[in-house]
Amino acid sequence: MFAASASLSLALVPALAACSGGTEGGGSSAQTGGFSVAVAEPDHLTPGRSTLGSDELRVLFAPLVKVDAKGGISYVQAKSVTSTDARHWTIKIRSGWKFHNGEAVTAQSYADAWNATAYAPNGWAGNGQLAGIEGYSALNPAKGKPKTKTLSGVKVVDATTLEVTLTSPDSQFPLQLTPLQLGFYPLPKAAFKDPKGYDKKPIGNGPFRMTSAWKADEGTTVSAYAAYRGTKPKSSAITFRSYSDLGTAYTDVQAGNIDVAYVPVSKYGQAKADFGDRLYTYEAPSLEFMGLPLKGGKFDDIRLRKALSMAIDRSAVNKAIYGGLYTPATSLTPPSEVGAETGICAACAYDPAAAKALLKEAGGWSGELTLTYPGGLGLDELYKAVANQIRQNLGISDVRAVPTADWAEFSEKAFGNKITGLNHAHWGALYPSMQATLRGIFTKAGGCQVCSHYSDTDVDKLLRQADSAADTSSAARLYNDAQKRVLKDFPVIPLFYGSYIYASTSRVSGVSVGPADVDLLNVSVVG
Repeated sequence: MFAASASLSLALVPALAACSGGTEGGGSSAQTGGFSVAVAEPDHLTPGRSTLGSDELRVLFAPLVKVDAKGGISYVQAKSVTSTDARHWTIKIRSGWKFHNGEAVTAQSYADAWNATAYAPNGWAGNGQLAGIEGYSALNPAKGKPKTKTLSGVKVVDATTLEVTLTSPDSQFPLQLTPLQLGFYPLPKAAFKDPKGYDKKPIGNGPFRMTSAWKADEGTTVSAYAAYRGTKPKSSAITFRSYSDLGTAYTDVQAGNIDVAYVPVSKYGQAKADFGDRLYTYEAPSLEFMGLPLKGGKFDDIRLRKALSMAIDRSAVNKAIYGGLYTPATSLTPPSEVGAETGICAACAYDPAAAKALLKEAGGWSGELTLTYPGGLGLDELYKAVANQIRQNLGISDVRAVPTADWAEFSEKAFGNKITGLNHAHWGALYPSMQATLRGIFTKAGGCQVCSHYSDTDVDKLLRQADSAADTSSAARLYNDAQKRVLKDFPVIPLFYGSYIYASTSRVSGVSVGPADVDLLNVSVVG
């Protein structure tokens, strides 16, 4: 749904404005024995191209593997994913599986899709997900057009065997093959024969098939694919209805006009009262935090950064604004990421007396202190509350929460290094590994490095060691060592672990949320 459709730097909250119309009783799927779901209007429905179509694509396609709430991997389209050195991987594909048009799903189906996604001139959104595979740099040269169109690290051995060579050992590679990493799905030949048509009516290898093309700003209904060889879905059809306003979708679930919808942040405080046991939450692999401009200014003093953090009563903010649905962060990696330690951020604890003492040691604060955040996304109450706490607990008289006009303006300021105070930041991992978060925020190549303005050679070394670890427990220990090393420098102010939160009507049962967002395959109609 809206929340986990992409992992964007700085904020993963879509700006929304209006709703397409709908029918009562869950929409057209009610007449087909199915249920209805609110989604954002997708930009593309070709997996490697999409940033806002993950809900639809996760039922139209089957991933190679999936991960449970404890980080355990189970195979779906893959029969096995193995390696002896964490760099050379062999993926065995289950034989006999078909795309919805009857074409066999083979190792070549994956190679073709991955090559198309990684080829820079295509400009596909999932391109970076293939960056760890050998040959990626040749398809993404710093200058000029690539001289090849295929990844040298992807070799089709036979119809059911794919050999993948990475640029360096990476113990987390199997986790990267999970459902939200859309760049790792296969594609049939039809995707290349008619790319424009395919993008509106994709042919997948999953439990549901598309019987009619996506209708812009409306949606479509997908039907259960009878020949699917994986676990069968509990419903015969799903109607995806396009919304451009999260609040309207929320109201429509209350009214029974849509069966399942993501709960927007602005509704967290009232969601429990509105839906009771029809509210479903999962502590997502995401982190809400504040960044600071670490570039030779006031914020270079770690005592100041820690003082600001310790002046914030996260539990009080969570209760007052979010109805207790968030979890105050006590580390840099969410507990839903495999092996992640919590309770290791001493400066995340609320201690106004200690905070005031640290501020004094740091030389105090003079002048204005701003907290910049994207306007129009339901974040006003949060940053007003944080600003008030800093003002009251540290005695800084001029603390202001400053919204930008919209996400576009905020992004322009953040990526242009034009924010002089604290700023809103968010990182949402597409696979539940500490690697995704630590790489993303705290390395120079990370997608959210601009959120932290931080990197360190010791951290880089620990991450490389964790990537090449021989087993899961060793990798977890090293990733935790890396986050503890980052915390010694305290470059950002952790606030909350993010959550996936959904609401439903009483028409459906089996709604559950996990590492790959809401599981639509288990939802069934009961009335």
